[in-house]
Amino acid sequence: MSKENEKVQPFLEHLGELRKRLIIIIVAVIVGMGFAWNISDEVLQFVTRPISGKTYLTEIKKQIYVEVGKRWPAAYQQFELGKEAEAAPKERKLNYSAPLEPFFVQCKISIIAGFILALPVVFYQLWLFIAPGLTRREKRLVFPFVTVSSISFCIGALFFLIIIWPVIINFSLSYEAEGLNSLFNMSAYINFCLRLILLFGLIFDLPVLLLLLSRFGVVTYSFLARNRRYALLASSIVAAFHADLITMFVIMIPLYGMYEIGVWLVFLFGKKKDVPLEATVGGDGE
Repeated sequence: MSKENEKVQPFLEHLGELRKRLIIIIVAVIVGMGFAWNISDEVLQFVTRPISGKTYLTEIKKQIYVEVGKRWPAAYQQFELGKEAEAAPKERKLNYSAPLEPFFVQCKISIIAGFILALPVVFYQLWLFIAPGLTRREKRLVFPFVTVSSISFCIGALFFLIIIWPVIINFSLSYEAEGLNSLFNMSAYINFCLRLILLFGLIFDLPVLLLLLSRFGVVTYSFLARNRRYALLASSIVAAFHADLITMFVIMIPLYGMYEIGVWLVFLFGKKKDVPLEATVGGDGE
């Protein structure tokens, strides 16, 4: 067998292995989608709750106004804060303008929810794909990796939905004025929300990835600490793909924050023995 055939055969084997793992992941997501279809209406109601204007932000605002009324009643009366504090939530609904649009939105919600339900299978298959290149000791990290990665992704998704999403929608609704009303399109609203759910899930998995790379000897604490400014730049670039300033900040800050958490996790639990910088880029410097 020629050297060229020897190189091609391992490549084809890797390609076949990748196809096998992808097929298993797709089947798992489809099964998860089947379960998620039954709760897609509840998920839709949850993500559309902020458009009523009744969120934790409005409750905090009301408490602040009450305190202002107690401490500075003159300012309370002058700026008519009582009207805002007692304002009832507006009845707003999503709108659709194309045939079958609600059905396709339900499909999208079910796919993303099914993907989240299938996360343990997804991460396990990813691990099996890279496992042949790992040592026996490194292979023992499979269950901690699958468990922590799945939990971290879910925490990131919930953090976005509970904390960040109301901020974004509340900021958007703040532009309402006389002659300017919000009219959210169903597909645009849900697509934006689902994209950010996936993004925040991946952001919260960043510390796990950095710790794993450290355990494999790919990166070290000193390498990560030296490159903080590049991490901040990369966070800004990722955030810049989103149009409004508020969304950019609520993406950039958690993303860089997760990098910092990853750096300290590597410091505490990563490999203590420093590897040469050349090893982190996959070369020997020659």
